[in-house]
Amino acid sequence: MSGNDARSAELFARARRVSPGGVHSPVRAFRGVGGTPRFMTGGAGALLRDVDGREYVDYCMAFGPLIFGHADPGIRAAAEAALGRGWSLGTAEPYSLELAELISTRLPWVESIRFVNSGTEAVMSALRVARAATRRSKILKFEGCYHGHTDSMLLRAGSGLADAPLPDSAGLAPDVVQETLVSVLDSESALEALFARHGSEIAAVIIEPLPANYGLLPQRTEFLQTLARLARSHGSLLIFDEVISGFRVCFGGYAALSGITPDLVTYGKVIGGGFPVGAYGGRRDLMELVAPAGPVYQAGTLSANPLAMCAGLATLQRLTDTAVYARLEQLGARLERSLSNLPHLAVQRVGSIFWMCHAKQQPPTVPMRAPSALPADAGKSFAPLFHSLLDGGVYLAPSAFEVGFLSAAHTEAQIDALAQRVRQHCAP
Repeated sequence: MSGNDARSAELFARARRVSPGGVHSPVRAFRGVGGTPRFMTGGAGALLRDVDGREYVDYCMAFGPLIFGHADPGIRAAAEAALGRGWSLGTAEPYSLELAELISTRLPWVESIRFVNSGTEAVMSALRVARAATRRSKILKFEGCYHGHTDSMLLRAGSGLADAPLPDSAGLAPDVVQETLVSVLDSESALEALFARHGSEIAAVIIEPLPANYGLLPQRTEFLQTLARLARSHGSLLIFDEVISGFRVCFGGYAALSGITPDLVTYGKVIGGGFPVGAYGGRRDLMELVAPAGPVYQAGTLSANPLAMCAGLATLQRLTDTAVYARLEQLGARLERSLSNLPHLAVQRVGSIFWMCHAKQQPPTVPMRAPSALPADAGKSFAPLFHSLLDGGVYLAPSAFEVGFLSAAHTEAQIDALAQRVRQHCAP
């Protein structure tokens, strides 16, 4: 630990005395990379600032929602205006209506939408709707896809579990586990076999159409099309978990890029402009099952919080200008080109989402589409790269299996500086 990290070390020691592991979400503890987590006080644009006064170019972007960077003036103004009117109402209000109308008029597969407080809550609710609609109990998910920490989804998941010592979570009830089926990504034959055995029992298939919690594992459109066909032929619902990819890869998310229409979709992150938010939506007949219209109960004291709704509306209104996505694609392509042909490093990217896989013993080869394709030493090799970049003023998510995010606030010079530091680290 260098001398200018002293304040973070002091705060981490205090935090461990009052919170599990000293953090409020596991990956923040630096367990996957070692060392002391930096305690951050704020950020502006592409920069983060820690308690010791040091600035970092941020490629974590709060794990994705800050598509316009930290403390964007326009989004801040919308949130401040909402704050001045009252930050929690607990009533019907016009702000969620405006955001819902913006989404439903532009995304034809979202005929109706319900706002909640997190991606986990959105997934939990969408699964409940699917079970009610089909009167079936089993859910099919995919190895390496993370859908939040609802019990039935914590099986062979990604995100913070990717480099955890145990593959799943303790405390899961056996009957919950038995209702979850797990298949592998990128294998039509495995899908065919699973549906042949269990097709009549499956209420819904849930997938990240762009898996981004176990590294970035872009799926072939043909695989997703096969999944959609099998689900519908067996009477199962198709749920796209677009908490990360929604409004990130393009306004319509991966559903728009793939041309595949899900029955239900979950959102988070970008949809709230950086404030706590989640949403689930889809076919009107399915969403009409949700209370008070129907018998599927779901509620939340802080659902559709005015600050999140107004910040999300300000964000999505600006994202209707496709120039933003063109700019992000330009930055992403620049980074990808700059890091091509480096020994022991592979880069996978879709739009403004990127992932650097660094492995020395088993050099990575692209494309990687399933966790089984990842080099065995990816986690171990990433830690030195992470700390080298951190010491050089670059902040990545502190895990080998978390993806990176670009924002409209990043500059070409910052992209080039990141590439240069990575090249220096990876040089023979």
